[in-house]
Amino acid sequence: MIKKNETVAPETYDVIRRPLITEKAMKSSEHNQVVFIVDLNATKPQIKKAVETVFGVKVKSVNTLRQSGKTKTFRGVKGVRNETKKAIVTLAEGQSIDVTAGI
Repeated sequence: MIKKNETVAPETYDVIRRPLITEKAMKSSEHNQVVFIVDLNATKPQIKKAVETVFGVKVKSVNTLRQSGKTKTFRGVKGVRNETKKAIVTLAEGQSIDVTAGI
């Protein structure tokens, strides 16, 4: 039985949602970093394992940040954006991931 504060570990392929392709994320590729949108409950070791398994690369470190959903108004109707979690994955020297190509 799962307790109230206990989370179920997501499967390896469920951890990484999609790569984040923005100007800032592409600029970080110069420093051997790749940015992904990940599951909200994913931990740094889970993200590291998932990236190494899916892409076959060696991960040096993982930094994460959570963005809470913003309240936005569009044509007088209020809505809320979804909460997201980003993972900035630093790869080992000589490793690279082409996020523009499919898996």
